[in-house]
Amino acid sequence: MKLIDIFKRSGRSLTQAKARTILTAAAIGVGAFALTLTLAASNGATAFVDKVIGDNFNPTELIVVKDKAVIGNSDTSKPRQYDPAFGQATTNGGTRQVKRLTDEDVTKIRQQPYIADVREGINLNLQYLTRPADGTQTYKKYTATADVFSNAQHPTIVAGSIKRPLPAGQIVLPEGYVSALGFRSAQAAIGQQLTIAVQKPFDEVAVRAAFSQGLQTAINDTSANNVLRNFTITAITMKQTTVQPGTELNIFLSLKDARELNDITTQNTDNYHKYSFIYALVKDGKNIQNLTAAQSKLKTLGFQTQSVKDTQKFLNQIIGVLRGIVVAFGVIAIVASIFGIINTLYISVLQRTREIGLMKALGMRKRDISRLFRFEAAWIGFIGGILGSLIALILGTVLNPFITKKLSLGAGNKLLIFKPTQILALIIILIIVAILAGLLPARKAARLDPITALRTE
Repeated sequence: MKLIDIFKRSGRSLTQAKARTILTAAAIGVGAFALTLTLAASNGATAFVDKVIGDNFNPTELIVVKDKAVIGNSDTSKPRQYDPAFGQATTNGGTRQVKRLTDEDVTKIRQQPYIADVREGINLNLQYLTRPADGTQTYKKYTATADVFSNAQHPTIVAGSIKRPLPAGQIVLPEGYVSALGFRSAQAAIGQQLTIAVQKPFDEVAVRAAFSQGLQTAINDTSANNVLRNFTITAITMKQTTVQPGTELNIFLSLKDARELNDITTQNTDNYHKYSFIYALVKDGKNIQNLTAAQSKLKTLGFQTQSVKDTQKFLNQIIGVLRGIVVAFGVIAIVASIFGIINTLYISVLQRTREIGLMKALGMRKRDISRLFRFEAAWIGFIGGILGSLIALILGTVLNPFITKKLSLGAGNKLLIFKPTQILALIIILIIVAILAGLLPARKAARLDPITALRTE
């Protein structure tokens, strides 16, 4: 009997017991549904992580530190011996005492032949941010944090434009400050002036003297310690979910301005010209081999490094663990469905014993009988896979906008990203699993004695 004829016959056999076929396929469909959604969610999470990294970091740069604790690679369960080079820094484990980089370290790294450029990791907690008084109105003051604007950043601009590199004297302002600072619109804020206040370190003796003369005197002296700088607003950026968590309202300055303000706030202190981390641009860093080689060489100089790839790998490992947990439930559903297929086909063999005997009496070989039932199992796997994946695809497409809004993923981002190749591979795997499940019933059908089968009522 031709293979195509066996294939068609298997399909017709299943239609004779439609309810049983659909229920058995539905069991596989549950697993297919769970696995399709899991793969789509994993794709979405990975794409979101990649976008966060791509919008905020240069893949050819290395984060260079002197202390493993800054990038979370140290053992926090053991006490650390004090080092005079320690200074406070915010790490993955909170605020800790860590070794910091000095100007000598920065110079040493900059002089390495495989390093194209170095920029300090500067993060400024401003005293306040406000608009200059215009004679008719005094504007409110707001707390703010300032970062250095990197050419690797790609924020969504609501108004204005950003030159790269950002010129000195210009400031990039988040949209959240527009109405708070009294601007009618984002466009109206472009070209306007903002005043930033940073505070010089206090002289302990002067502070004590001020407090001895009363609280108001101390407050006045505190205000006198503020240093004011004016900046021109060059761009307003939209609130995005792809920025680093906790930096949604950070303003951005040029590296030159950030250095100047950082020097003011740390002058005559242990923090002057000391950095928890720096960014080192690797020459031809798009080549992974060059990036890895630079990391190895910097390690021999006593520095610790972390690349964008390292960060992506770490985050994707977390996604992989969560994906594995959910996949396990889908696999359990598929394993349960295997017994359903075996049961369905065994019942089919028992109900069609005389039919099998007749086919053998008419010359159908054992191999063809076995194929017939394996094909029926394949049909069940195919129907279940199509059914589960199709429902997941339709449901995911409908719910994607709602989920995106609820999770505040931002425009252009989706939690569920369906890939046709993954769905096709999943259906093929389910067909193979179903065929394997049908081997025992197919073997039983093939080994039936035709005379005994024909006598069966």
